[in-house]
Amino acid sequence: MGRRAWQMAVAVLAVLGAAATTTVRPAVAAPQVPCYFIFGDSLVDNGNNNFIVSMARANYPPYGIDFAGGPTGRFSNGLTTVDVLAKLLGFDDFIPPFAGASSQQLLTGVNFASAAAGIREETGQQLGGRISFSGQVQNYQSAVQELISILGDEGSAATHLSRCIFSVGMGSNDYLNNYFMPAFYDTGSRYTPEQYADSLAADYSRLLMVMYRYGARKVAVIGVGQVGCSPNELAQRSPDGATCVEAINAAIRIFNQRLVGLVDRFNRQLPGARFTYVNAYGIFDDILRSPGAHGLRVTNAGCCGVGRNNGQVTCLPFQMPCANRHEYLFWDAFHPTEAANVLVGQRTYAARLASDVHPYDIRTLARL
Repeated sequence: MGRRAWQMAVAVLAVLGAAATTTVRPAVAAPQVPCYFIFGDSLVDNGNNNFIVSMARANYPPYGIDFAGGPTGRFSNGLTTVDVLAKLLGFDDFIPPFAGASSQQLLTGVNFASAAAGIREETGQQLGGRISFSGQVQNYQSAVQELISILGDEGSAATHLSRCIFSVGMGSNDYLNNYFMPAFYDTGSRYTPEQYADSLAADYSRLLMVMYRYGARKVAVIGVGQVGCSPNELAQRSPDGATCVEAINAAIRIFNQRLVGLVDRFNRQLPGARFTYVNAYGIFDDILRSPGAHGLRVTNAGCCGVGRNNGQVTCLPFQMPCANRHEYLFWDAFHPTEAANVLVGQRTYAARLASDVHPYDIRTLARL
């Protein structure tokens, strides 16, 4: 997963992504933080999986149909939540994928996310290649070493990184493409939901500690959303195709509770740590309870897909998606539309409800 080996291959994607624009908010003259580093899965992957041998790829139409650069590897019709956050933080360009980033781009941050990746190493293996969270952290460590070379010494790099925002959103695939996929994985029979959440949280904590040791101080830990409400799970497990799958959501709530405890512990024990938990589950729940108030009409089917709920097979190459994408919560079997990502991104940056974040939103984190 060497960055240098991929740089030329994905340089075009980096340029296209940088050229895209959004109406979320005009960029200010200077960003609120010097850099933004992103870790995660397909919800925020913006091209790292394009040149991995993997079924988890989205670098073909109609993905990117509403993105100025066209298909880039983003699993959406347009912006992802981190694209929204980058603009709200004042960056002129979107954060580039690590796979195609130049050394100078490391100074303003890169995106390490990889579709199908999980906290557990085996998660997503049935889909082929992916960069697990530990692999993403290893890539971050390599990036820090390069930053030390650029900035001249470890102290300068540490000062620079201490002012940056880090967002980490892992765990969805550990449920979707592991625990609740008994045909491929035995974790569902080996662990109770509580045991599995404890195991995931322990691995997560260990890797977040590595990031802390390598300079990460302002870290937003994004909770897992309502996977049991995705078109794919509704198509497979919901009797009426509309009622969310409670067994999945209940397990995820247990894991999210562990993340809140992890954030509190890090803030209490680690000098200079400013960790925060983003309640993606709660934000999603609020949207589902009153979709019309958020401008959405269809919440249980993908805009693009095949079968029941447009969720049994994900969006196929050159498939014609729905025309009213702005009214859909989901773009495909698993991933939100740009409209939904804008809603979540805005509330991550500036909490609308007290329950959206704990203890602070990204806007506040940037000022600390």
